[in-house]
Amino acid sequence: MKYIKIVATGSSIPNRKVTNKEIEKELSLEENYIEKRTGIKERFFIEKETIENLAIQSAKDLIKKIPEEKIQKIDLIIVATTTVKNLMPGIANAIQKELKIKKCISFDILAGCSGYINALDIAKNYIQTGDINTALIVGVDTLSLFTNKKDISTAILLSDGAGATLIESTEIPKIYEKNIEVETQNNEILTCNIDKKIEMKGLEIYRYAVTKTVQNINELLKKSNQTLNDIKYIIPHQSNLKIIKAIITRLNINEDKVYTNLQNIGNTFCASIPIALDEMLEKNLLKEGDKIILIGYGGGLNTGSILLEI
Repeated sequence: MKYIKIVATGSSIPNRKVTNKEIEKELSLEENYIEKRTGIKERFFIEKETIENLAIQSAKDLIKKIPEEKIQKIDLIIVATTTVKNLMPGIANAIQKELKIKKCISFDILAGCSGYINALDIAKNYIQTGDINTALIVGVDTLSLFTNKKDISTAILLSDGAGATLIESTEIPKIYEKNIEVETQNNEILTCNIDKKIEMKGLEIYRYAVTKTVQNINELLKKSNQTLNDIKYIIPHQSNLKIIKAIITRLNINEDKVYTNLQNIGNTFCASIPIALDEMLEKNLLKEGDKIILIGYGGGLNTGSILLEI
């Protein structure tokens, strides 16, 4: 039986910081409007960077933390995104080329804000079949390019960034369970056409996110024979602090059990969970044997959670 373990993580944030004050002035909003309604204080936008640049830099941040010989052992790269502009070659191909990995499977997936969860589960399945041993999963989005700066429902939330996770097979038993589901009814509440901008119906997204995530997590715990007391941290998609706090209330758990960083990074869609995971490991908040839940939700409507052991 093959299990998976997290080997290393990395992240990349653009240089340009955009404060609430700047956006509030642009949208003629009162002071502190954005933080009161979203919890976000600042976000980051690309300037000269591309989505490929961000993804590559997150991968390079990760490989600084592993022995050099492990790089060529990466035999799968999956990139989750919602803001791809070039259809070929893919972002994963660009990472493979930059890292000079000669033989590797590499591809991108589109699965909305929950894309990183889907990518991680695909990589785990590749490992369990024995087809590969080591996988690099990257979540990246450049949402500033797809945001209508005059649309208050999205302009105050969205940000750019990339997060990377390296996993490999292990013979040491480690818990892994997933609960990934897609609800296509009412999926027009969050859309993005490649030639247009992201459109979101905020109130309906709130209702969907709060209801479905709690249901999904409870089902995941039942499938894995675990309880919330067994979980060290829940790491949610960093969408909106009001949504996350509502989830905390419905799960009846303490706030310190749920990790958030959107206050200083914003909502980066596919990058939000891997960036948060990288931060937590850098801060030594997680140790071997800890059980965590990763929960993504968004366009699709795609809701996915993974319970895994560090």
